[in-house]
Amino acid sequence: MPISTLSSTEKMPAVTAVIDAVTGMTENKVVTASLVIIGNEILSGRTQDANLTYLATSLNDIGIRMMEVRIVPDIEAEIVRAVNECRAAYDYVFTTGGIGPTHDDITAASISAAFGVPVIRHPDAVKMLATQYPGDKLNEARLKMADTPEGASLLDNPVSRAPGIQMENVWVLPGVPFILKGIFDNNKHKLLGGKPMLSKTISAYTVEGAIAAPLNEIQDAHPETEIGSYPLRRDGRMGLSLVIRSVDQAPIDAAAEKIRTMLRGVGEEPLEDGF
Repeated sequence: MPISTLSSTEKMPAVTAVIDAVTGMTENKVVTASLVIIGNEILSGRTQDANLTYLATSLNDIGIRMMEVRIVPDIEAEIVRAVNECRAAYDYVFTTGGIGPTHDDITAASISAAFGVPVIRHPDAVKMLATQYPGDKLNEARLKMADTPEGASLLDNPVSRAPGIQMENVWVLPGVPFILKGIFDNNKHKLLGGKPMLSKTISAYTVEGAIAAPLNEIQDAHPETEIGSYPLRRDGRMGLSLVIRSVDQAPIDAAAEKIRTMLRGVGEEPLEDGF
């Protein structure tokens, strides 16, 4: 029995993305994604994740917005729970880690459990691996990297040939950054995005307590934007970077002008695009 599966109605984000793309509606739709980082080595602190920044930035460039990130251990039930919750909530789910040849690489089996399908040894994946490991070099451990959920598609790997996996709206990627990048770049044309998120940064040598109230008023006046305040320190001085984000440039420009006026009102000259 699978640990957890989703009904067809719970798969609507992925279905909606496909329908919107066919009807030309993704241009005006916010397309969302989540990332599930898998691995005890991340949770232990022994390894620092290097994939989030690359994936979030690359997805934004094609109009897909990263909305949530989870880190889970190498435990099937935890992977299944995270993947099922995320694939019901977002248009895309990306997982990283756990698809290698060792005993703790359990992501493929966990994705199979999440979808309620068996694990198969994908014949096309075996062929891909055979080009990298000819003859008896393609041992049983390496053949494990050809195991996929039944019904999955392969994501071609131009670096080490062991493919990534696509199962509906879930993309299963390795944790090694340069291999992940190779697979993602080689397959990102398959993703259906909307409008990319634009941003503008205005900085000043001030602190949040001095501008919190007027900044709240600017945010309330421009609900189509997101305005974030990020403290920073430079040359021994405290400052703030105010980041305005939206899918359209006009509301960013309007909010930016009010922020400049607000900063001058507290005696600080705005510095465009950060320090």
